[in-house]
Amino acid sequence: MQTDQLELQRAMKGDEAAMRALWLRHSPHIDAVVSRLCGDHDVAADIAQEVWIQIFRALPGYRGDSQFGTWAHRIAVNRTLNALRKIKRISKIETEIEDDSAFVEGDSDRTFLAESIEQAMEQLSPGARTVFVLHDVEGYTHDEIGHELGITSGGSKSQLFKARAKLRRLLAHVVDESTAGVGRTRVAPI
Repeated sequence: MQTDQLELQRAMKGDEAAMRALWLRHSPHIDAVVSRLCGDHDVAADIAQEVWIQIFRALPGYRGDSQFGTWAHRIAVNRTLNALRKIKRISKIETEIEDDSAFVEGDSDRTFLAESIEQAMEQLSPGARTVFVLHDVEGYTHDEIGHELGITSGGSKSQLFKARAKLRRLLAHVVDESTAGVGRTRVAPI
């Protein structure tokens, strides 16, 4: 932890090697948050770059009231939400996949599941996806989400309900496939 603090202090003074080390350590989490909120990988890549620029610009003002990762995460969420508000449109990208190319030898069940969830999340409306990611993935409360998005806590709950319902429908085939060997051919209503 002492080396982390020294590295952080050096980065705050503009040391590029220390900044790169911070980026290498924290970029997987920060970039994943941005990607989940966006749903569109190209948009997410652009926004993630802007997020890191903002983090490094704000770094001299970092007071250490919270862990660097927590502080950077908050900047990432705020910057991403602001960027999505400016865009005011997120196109739904649907890539048709031929049946014979949908499965690649060596793919694990876990990879298939993660990709299925990501694809399903991309099909949610921007509002539902944002609330779902902030609540179920990032752990924000409905009050916090409402404050961040400028909606009521009830609006947040409604969006989350809709997101979960659509995800259940979109992912039913995954549950059906994983339980087929157990003798169940149908998913029980939730």
